[in-house]
Amino acid sequence: MSRAIVLLSAGMDSVVSFKIAYDTFDEIMCLTFNYGQKALSVEIEYAAKICGMYRVNHEIIKLPWYANFVGALTDQTTPPRLSDLTLNDLEVTRETAKAVWVPARNAVFLSVAAAFCENYGYNAIVVGFNKEEGMTFPDNSKDFIASFNEVLKYATLNDVEVFAPLIEYDKTEIAALGLRTEAPLAWSWSCYTAEDTPCDICESCLRRRRAFQAIGKDDPLLKRLKSQ
Repeated sequence: MSRAIVLLSAGMDSVVSFKIAYDTFDEIMCLTFNYGQKALSVEIEYAAKICGMYRVNHEIIKLPWYANFVGALTDQTTPPRLSDLTLNDLEVTRETAKAVWVPARNAVFLSVAAAFCENYGYNAIVVGFNKEEGMTFPDNSKDFIASFNEVLKYATLNDVEVFAPLIEYDKTEIAALGLRTEAPLAWSWSCYTAEDTPCDICESCLRRRRAFQAIGKDDPLLKRLKSQ
């Protein structure tokens, strides 16, 4: 039996990866991390909603010490704002990535997930890492996944591997794939904040808006929020 742990932040990438994992593996379990992020309340609410819809086990992993770290995602610092014109400027986006960088976050998340895999007999860790973010965040890249899988050969006894189904996709392709696979995008949240509606000015919101505009489709999240 193939079984996977899914890292579900409720972001668009993780929600699409969740649906792929749900359709691919015999059994999945989801982990959502509480590391003091500003969008925590919405991320947990939406991730729990998705897991309830699909009747999937869901664990909240608390990492309280992260809240003491400095960073635009965890303290009162305002995340940098970009324009649509600068989203493709690698020099600019690599600089702004430093402001929202959480030290060793993905390495920590994957290590926790690997421990769950080994203890509960899961084979894979499913993540939403993708080509677009991999260009600015090194811990979202193919090289990082390959290197971490090498580490897992020594760190686990049951051949756990990281599976990134979106690693060759940009945000536009992810949005299109999410619609095709009927991923629960109406319950995905990309914004760095936890307001009633997405801010539409942070980099993550801009990338999401651009993706749906590029495929000429309405964002299922915005459509749901407007209907309430």
